[in-house]
Amino acid sequence: MPIEEILFKQGLLTSDQLAAIKLESINSGQSVESLLLQHNLIPLDKITQAKAQILSVPFVKVEDKAIAADILNLIPEPAARRYKIIPFEKSNGELLVAMVDPLDIQIIQFIEKRSGMRVKPFLALESDILKAISDQYAQNLTTDVTSALKEVQSVEPAKEQSEGLEVIREAPVTNIVNQLLEYAVKARASDIHIEPEEDRIRIRYRIDGILQEKILLPRGVHGALVSRIKILAVLKIDEKRLPQDGRFTFTYDSHEVDLRISVIPTVFGEKVVMRLLPKSTVAPTLLELGLRGTSFKALEGQLLRTHGIILLCGPTGSGKTTTLYSILTKVSTTKVNVVTVEDPVEYQISGVNQVQVNPGVGLTFASALRSFLRQDPNIIMVGEVRDTETAELAIQAALTGHQVFSTVHTNSASGAAPRLLDMGVEPFLLTSALNTTVGQRVVRKTCPHCKIQFSPPPEVLEGIKQVLGKIISSQSGISKFYKGTGCNFCNHTGYLGRIGIFEVLVITDQINKLILEHASSNAIEKVAAESGMITMKQDGYLKVLEGVTTLEEVLRVAQD
Repeated sequence: MPIEEILFKQGLLTSDQLAAIKLESINSGQSVESLLLQHNLIPLDKITQAKAQILSVPFVKVEDKAIAADILNLIPEPAARRYKIIPFEKSNGELLVAMVDPLDIQIIQFIEKRSGMRVKPFLALESDILKAISDQYAQNLTTDVTSALKEVQSVEPAKEQSEGLEVIREAPVTNIVNQLLEYAVKARASDIHIEPEEDRIRIRYRIDGILQEKILLPRGVHGALVSRIKILAVLKIDEKRLPQDGRFTFTYDSHEVDLRISVIPTVFGEKVVMRLLPKSTVAPTLLELGLRGTSFKALEGQLLRTHGIILLCGPTGSGKTTTLYSILTKVSTTKVNVVTVEDPVEYQISGVNQVQVNPGVGLTFASALRSFLRQDPNIIMVGEVRDTETAELAIQAALTGHQVFSTVHTNSASGAAPRLLDMGVEPFLLTSALNTTVGQRVVRKTCPHCKIQFSPPPEVLEGIKQVLGKIISSQSGISKFYKGTGCNFCNHTGYLGRIGIFEVLVITDQINKLILEHASSNAIEKVAAESGMITMKQDGYLKVLEGVTTLEEVLRVAQD
């Protein structure tokens, strides 16, 4: 059956379109496939799927697949690029291979000869295969880890058990750990997850806030890999039943990175998460973070006050600590004494006295805060208000003439006061001490290298108009939208880097009255919005209209 007939049967072409395309093909001599693409009638992936049906081969998308290192190693990268092929799975003694031309017998025979396995060809888009090759081979992660794996697997299990640490310290496993860390630094990753499964180990990287699966390792290397990391972090190698935490420093190409290590026991073995904290990083300014307009002016005005509490609100990973550091960098001068208690100290700021909590010896947020009051401070930063004792001490510090900065886990700026009241803080003390609450989230920025303009559907424009209301005065202000198409700079994601979206809620007499009445966060937000506060969602939408980010990103983090 011709390709156009299959597309017609699938309901992708109307009878009029079918007739018109057939006629144009006869008159122009061009193929139906090229005409369909030329007139933007059918997307390329739908045409390719129909072609797969004609050829009686399965269609596959390999772009987002994590491919095990031992499978990729069966076909070298130059051959994969030249023939536009990529192996992606082993199944029942067969090697599953994505190809642009699944009927090319010569290539199939070449793969079978090289791999020693029977090949099952799949049809895939050329762009999809090339992107997968770039992701899997070009990063050098797979190639380097694979060569190290061969050496690891050549070590006999009996020898490994008897010699223990000596085998773990050998170069192969050290190389694997180094390659994983080097790639994390190059890819600007904030975390590495090493997750054991029943028959493999999954390695994922958090890049620009999103976890991406990058490599799969054989299950047999798990013990040596975890033990190597434990040695670096000075953890107990033989303790596999309890969670452990540690840290070490890694240097790569003049980049010095602090790593916080967390190990927890799971059903299939120990899972390791490594948080990367670059030492050389300088805290960005508030403007660089994304604070602007009335929100920036409101917060800047509050920073001039000499006493009271400013709270940053948001879930884990919303950038609260980075904003705190930006504020501290701004307010820290030779004329003030700034002390902080953190868990852990992520950036080191010149001129600021930073203390790291150590619950093992009794140094908690609360005990440190008590001691700070005898250190003649002007400004106190508490990493997080976690309990009633810390909240009460922070309020006492604010009421005795100190400026206090801290964070609290709430969804919005308006939720901070009700959260502190839930902790047992007296309402009359809270209203006397609380100056400002700042809600924030982090969104990915549209890649500037592959950014294109497009027109959104009318219902999307209508939704934006409703959210922004009076902030946008005319329809012309919401006509341009941008998105990233994906390129080598952004690893084909369409996003490069991150920026914050904020809401700054200044505590007024009206809001103090609501706090005394134990009003809900919704009631507080409503009054604040009427007073001119720009909400996080509105701030996000304004950044969408500026082309800084996309609507999908704002809705991902700020949708109620």
